[in-house]
Amino acid sequence: MKRLRFLALAALAMSAPACYHITVLSGAPTTATTVDKPWQNSFVYGLVPPAEMTSEKCPSGVAKVETERSFLNSLVAGLTWSLYTPMHVTITCASGPVPR
Repeated sequence: MKRLRFLALAALAMSAPACYHITVLSGAPTTATTVDKPWQNSFVYGLVPPAEMTSEKCPSGVAKVETERSFLNSLVAGLTWSLYTPMHVTITCASGPVPR
C-alpha cells in the first residue's frame, strides 16, 4: 500500500511541472484566422525546436503565437525519456502591420 501511494505521488510530482503555456504577442491587430498544430515535433527536452511555421493563411503576418504542452504531449515525452518532446502551437493571424 505504501509503495502504491509513493508511486502515485511520484507520478503526480513528475507530471505537474510538465504542462506549460506560453503566449507571445506581436502587437498587431488580430483576426479570427488561426493555424492550429497540436503535434509540432521537438526533440531533446525542446533543445531542438520545431521547424519554423510559415503559412499562406497569414499573408499580413502573425499577431499571436501560443505554445503549450498538453497532457498527451507530456505523456509522449515521458514515454520517450524526453528525446521526442511534442508541443501544441496555435498561431493567430494579423489583420495588418503593427501600429506605431
